Amino acid sequence: MANIYTLVNQKGGVGKTTTAINLGAYLAYFGQRVLLIDLDPQANATSCLGIDRKTVKTGTYEALLGQAQAGSSILHNPRLRLSILPSSQALAGAEIELVNEMARETRLRTALSAVTTRYDYILIDCPPSLGLLTVNGLVAAQNGVIIPVQCEYLALEGIGHLNNTIQRVRAHLFPELKIRGLVMTMYDARTRLSLDVVDEVRRYFPNQVFNALIPRSIRLAEAPSHGQPISMYAPTTTGAEAYKALARELLEGDGIKIPAVEAV
Repeated sequence: MANIYTLVNQKGGVGKTTTAINLGAYLAYFGQRVLLIDLDPQANATSCLGIDRKTVKTGTYEALLGQAQAGSSILHNPRLRLSILPSSQALAGAEIELVNEMARETRLRTALSAVTTRYDYILIDCPPSLGLLTVNGLVAAQNGVIIPVQCEYLALEGIGHLNNTIQRVRAHLFPELKIRGLVMTMYDARTRLSLDVVDEVRRYFPNQVFNALIPRSIRLAEAPSHGQPISMYAPTTTGAEAYKALARELLEGDGIKIPAVEAV
């Protein structure tokens, strides 16, 4: 049965999709069977893997609306050993179309139930909002929520709003929902600001912040334009090493033994 984590932050530009793609790539690097779920109508995770969203025939939208099985819509990249349930432009209307549907908040969890035995990890990349799509992502997060947090002072305010949404989901839809960890992104060790923000987030969320710090990196910003994760585009950079460390930390926390000889 897969470990299912949802990556969420209603604030845009915090490295959420970058984290989903690169964490997934390094989990696959360490021998895990990984499925990414692109739950964002902008389809950034889809395009980051070199897939043109205009060519997607079936994906997350059809799975949510019950028009196609999730398993039949999954695309696999054999080179990365990474799979994705892609997004498309149609997903932009899903929230409106689901408003009057039965069990609208559990559509994603239901859709994924048929494929959870095929994978070791399922990572769900949510849109930068707290709407119905994100609620579906939270309800599907069987093993918890991973929150990317940009190293800036407004970060804690955004986390507060997100935490309120998580509390409401716990109260009404999924009592077992938990925060698996916060990932500090766009970290710059040269600035006092980054150091202060990391310290403050760790103070508010003790024992819930991953040790791996994701740096500001030109290579990380360039990789999506080449349709590649950082593990393929620039594997020797600091950004690559940071995401590799994050994958190690997640695996170790989940009690999964990392192979002594790393995959190539």
